[in-house]
Amino acid sequence: MDVTTDAGAPWLIVGLGNPGPEYARNRHNVGFMVADLLAERAGGRFKRAGKAQAQVVEGRIGVPGPGGRRVIVAKPMSFMNLSGGPVGALRDFYKVPPARVVAVHDELDIDYGSLRLKLGGGDNGHNGLKSMTKVMGPDYHRVRFGIGRPPGRMPVADFVLRDFSSAERKELDYFVDRAADAVESLVLDGLERAQGTYNS
Repeated sequence: MDVTTDAGAPWLIVGLGNPGPEYARNRHNVGFMVADLLAERAGGRFKRAGKAQAQVVEGRIGVPGPGGRRVIVAKPMSFMNLSGGPVGALRDFYKVPPARVVAVHDELDIDYGSLRLKLGGGDNGHNGLKSMTKVMGPDYHRVRFGIGRPPGRMPVADFVLRDFSSAERKELDYFVDRAADAVESLVLDGLERAQGTYNS
């Protein structure tokens, strides 16, 4: 069965990040940035998701009205390394199969602004993915947003918890917009076509 054409369950799009204003513009929070844009496009405002420790927007993407794909855009309000709990609760509440879950996250091993879309795989040391995989297995989609490697001997933890540099910020809005486009293409067109367009 092609999960992109099955009219049943919604898609759960999860932007990974850390809650709180002090983290809002960190590299580690680029998943939240993409989720914010997707929520805006879907015409909704984030609200608390019942008992799940997350904020969600329910809406549709694609053609207006009932022809659009139903999506839940979510931001876990736990810290990054505990993302699996809120995501698992949302998956159970909305009855979403793993192949209809999309995690949007920062990726150290990809050049800044480049994207890679894939289904399944390891966590590559990313604590948010590690937590999600522990709760629901590895068979969910990932939209990996490249942030590059830290300069010199800067520890990875320091690098991901710093804001994007002034040079990076000049292109950040464009790259976030492109990542949101990639998520929509994944949901509407399927993984293979989205990869052909956006993997760089």
